[in-house]
Amino acid sequence: PTEQKNNSNVELLNPANLSLECIWTGNQNKQPNITGFWRKGGEEIQDSRVPVAPENQQYRLQRVFNIVSEEHLGNYTCVFENEAELDFILAVPRIGEKREKPIVSYVGDFVVLTCKMEETKPVPRTWNWFKINGTDKEQLFEAQRYDITVIGHKTKLKVKDVSEADSGVYHCAAVYNISTSTSKLHLKVITIWEPLKPFLGILVEVVILVTVILIYERSHSKKKEAEGTNACFFFLRFDFSYETVPQGEDEEAEERTSVRQRKT
Repeated sequence: PTEQKNNSNVELLNPANLSLECIWTGNQNKQPNITGFWRKGGEEIQDSRVPVAPENQQYRLQRVFNIVSEEHLGNYTCVFENEAELDFILAVPRIGEKREKPIVSYVGDFVVLTCKMEETKPVPRTWNWFKINGTDKEQLFEAQRYDITVIGHKTKLKVKDVSEADSGVYHCAAVYNISTSTSKLHLKVITIWEPLKPFLGILVEVVILVTVILIYERSHSKKKEAEGTNACFFFLRFDFSYETVPQGEDEEAEERTSVRQRKT
C-alpha cells in the first residue's frame, strides 16, 4: 500500500527544461537500495526506473523533463517502490472567479461577460473569446454585435441586441506562450414574459377556481329559488281550501242560528 501521496502545483508560462525532485524519508525498515520511477498521466514513463540509495537517511529521485508544448503539461508522479509517491501538476495559471450559475439577459438587451485572472498571476499574452456550437468552437471577433475589451488581467465580451440564439456556453481563454487557460460561462437569453410564467399559471388556476365557485353558487341559488316558489304555491292552495265554505253548509248554519234565537 502507498504510504504517502502529496500534490505540488507547478505553473509554467514558457517552454522550459524542468527539473522535478522528490524526497522520501523512508519507512522503519530502510533498505540500502530501492527502485524509483516516474509516471505521466498514470502511465509509467519508459526507461525511468533507477536504483535509489539513501542519502542522509532520505531517498532522493530527480529527473529533468523537456516541456516545450501543451501536450507536455499534465500530471507527473514520482514513485518509490510503490510505497510513496508525489504528484506534480504542470499547468498554466488558472482563471479565477469561475461562475457556475448562468448569466441571464433579455431579448433585445445587451449583456457583458467577464473573465479575470488573479492579480497575483502573470498577465496573459492575450485573451480570446469563443462560443460553443454543438461540437464546434467558434472564435468571436469584434464586429457589429460584439465588443471585446482587454485590460491587463481582465477581459470583457459585450454582446449587443441579444436573441435566444445567443444562449449557450462561452469560453474565455488567457493565452500564454506554452498553453492557454480557459474558463466557461453560461448565457441564458429569455423573453420578458419568461419570469411571469409561474404567476400567469397561478392566475389561470385562480380564475378557473373562482369560475367554478360562481357557477356552483349560481346553480345552488336557482335551486333554492325554485324550491321556495313551490312552497308558496302549496300554502296558497292550502289556505284557499281551508277558508272556502260550500254554499249549502252556509245556509244550514244560518238556519240553526235563527232557531236558537227564537227559542231564546
